[in-house]
Order: sequence, then C-alpha cells, then structure tokens
Amino acid sequence: MSKVLNVLVIEDDVIEVMKLNRAISSLQLKHNIIEANNGEEALNILQNKGELPDIILLDLNMPKLNGIEFLTILKNDDVLRYIPTIILTTSSNQRDLLECYKIGIAGYVIKPLKYEEYVSKIERVLGYWSINELKQI
Repeated sequence: MSKVLNVLVIEDDVIEVMKLNRAISSLQLKHNIIEANNGEEALNILQNKGELPDIILLDLNMPKLNGIEFLTILKNDDVLRYIPTIILTTSSNQRDLLECYKIGIAGYVIKPLKYEEYVSKIERVLGYWSINELKQI
C-alpha cells in the first residue's frame, strides 16, 4: 500500500515548482509538498526535527547555498542524514553526479524537456518512495 509522503522540494525556480505541483496534481497524488526556495530556507524548515520530510527533492543550481553545499550540511547532521535525498536537476555534469553520490544521495534525476516525460519521472520517483519502507526517525 502506498503512503502519503511529506516531500521537501528545494528549488529556486518558481516555474519548476509550479511544474512539479502540476505533475503531482495531474497524477492525483496526495503527497504533502513543502517548498523551500534555497538551501538556507530548507535548513530552517529542517530545524524542527520533530516534523521531518520523508524525502527531499533537491535542485543543484541555487543561490545562497547550492545543492551540493546543502547536501554536505544535511549529511553531516546525525538526524537529517537519513532523509532520502533525490537530486532533481537539469545538470548532466558528471562531476556533479559523482560528487552527489559520494556525499550520499538516494538518486539523481535529470529533468527532461518534455512535460510528459517529466510527469513520468516524477510518478516513478514518488511511487518508489511511497512504497519503500522508510525508517521513521
């Protein structure tokens, strides 16, 4: 049985956030989406360790604190390090990909240009994590 996920989306592009919300709505998914415009805002949200998200969807290219910097801070925290973090980005840079896996991501998804392909990828990512046996911290 699929569970409703609390998903923290860290994305500075308003259009991308709207696209994600539209995809989730069109798929009729009931997941709770928490939005952060950058890594600093996300860290503020995560300070309340009693209400942590089930997964994080993280963009790499952001102002203030980029995705890799955020990920490094996240994975150095004794509680937050266990939140599965999926990179959702336009970057196909091999160094970014390897660095993210080295730090400890759960997945790396490149955003396709076609909306239908984007919706399909979002459906598969969220579908997997909604049936995965997530450890509640």
